[in-house]
Amino acid sequence: MTVTIKWVGDCWLSVAFCPAESGSGIVHAIPGFGFDSLRNAWIVPGTQEGVDRLLAGLWSSRAFGYIEPRGECRVAALVPAPSLLVGNAMRRESASSSSSSSRIAPEKGGRIVAPGPIARTDDEAASVGLVDRYRDRLRATHYSPMTERAYLYWLERYLKGRPLPKPSDRPEASINAFVTKLAVQENVSASTQNQALAAILFLYRQVLAVEVGDLGELIRAKRPIRMPVVLSPEEVRSVLTVMSGEMRLMASLLYGTGMRLNECLSLRVQDIDFNRNTVIIRDGKGGKDRGTILPSSLIKPLQDHLKRVRAIHEADLKDGWGKAQLPTSLEKKYPNAASEWIWQWVFPQKRRWRDSKSKSEGRFHMDASILQRAVREAMIIAGITKHASCHTFRHSFATQLLENGYDIRTVQELLGHSDIRTTMVYTHVLNKGPGGVRSPLDAI
Repeated sequence: MTVTIKWVGDCWLSVAFCPAESGSGIVHAIPGFGFDSLRNAWIVPGTQEGVDRLLAGLWSSRAFGYIEPRGECRVAALVPAPSLLVGNAMRRESASSSSSSSRIAPEKGGRIVAPGPIARTDDEAASVGLVDRYRDRLRATHYSPMTERAYLYWLERYLKGRPLPKPSDRPEASINAFVTKLAVQENVSASTQNQALAAILFLYRQVLAVEVGDLGELIRAKRPIRMPVVLSPEEVRSVLTVMSGEMRLMASLLYGTGMRLNECLSLRVQDIDFNRNTVIIRDGKGGKDRGTILPSSLIKPLQDHLKRVRAIHEADLKDGWGKAQLPTSLEKKYPNAASEWIWQWVFPQKRRWRDSKSKSEGRFHMDASILQRAVREAMIIAGITKHASCHTFRHSFATQLLENGYDIRTVQELLGHSDIRTTMVYTHVLNKGPGGVRSPLDAI
């Protein structure tokens, strides 16, 4: 097994394992991890904590050796030079490396050496402190890990080349210049620009306690009106037909319940009520819980699947493991809950991961990229020429409920939309719209 580590931007690390599934347990122990399907690699924060946890995970896996030739610690793999978030010491070690290779190979008798204390300038230390405070504030306000990764990215972009923000600053001109540049020079979408603005406003309002005034002539990216991609029932059937096993069950759930991809992956055993044909979605988008329908046709396949998952869980318990990660601080409040069947993931990963600190082993839920890849391959095999993805099943669910005459408010509740206008977008793709009008050409 080998691992390839590269820098992505200035504050993220790309970590690719070969074989691909061999290192998921190592990465899952790093807060803020994600998966980049385009690079086919894991993305982890390039902070000191992220680097330390990555090295500790590689060491605890006993699958890698870290070469220390002639007593000189060699830090390969981190090229180009790390950002200021990691510090000067790591930068010097990377520059003095005797090899520019970004691949750490197994080496008998080798060992991983965690980096020592980081020597930073005053500006770098202040920047790291600000980033740490920013991250702590995000977690204190219960932002999702995906939002945390995105906000930290925009924070790093904003801090680059600017004096460190202070509570006494008037930031309006700086924010205006940064956000306007995104729209004018980088031609980003309106949603990307809004996300960047929200991340910077969070810095000043929530971390520095600075009230941001009028931003002046802020140039906004134009928000286009997009119609959602929708599959017909026949197209959905053709896609599901070429899928099998667990992938088909998950894709069927996405289409049959209207769940988002991450909501499906995060399901726990207790969230499925077979008696009421209901699926409870916990901590959905915006931190909201909601209920949606469980298709009757999926009850038997889902029950059979849970029997197989329970057998895996019981085998893990016999091996001395079998604990699932619990939300917030429930593990402290209920020490035995992590081992209980009701808290286990409905779709667990194939292999156990190991916590680099406690050395305990457990299972996280399946990674999103696995289902995304399976759906994409199924679309190609089924001959679907639309730009469809896992989220397309949710669009199709909503559209076909409206076509079948269900009230739009009911559909809004099932989808978990806060604003009815978000749900109304599906009325533009109904068969009663342009597709239901007869063209004059057909009368000739």
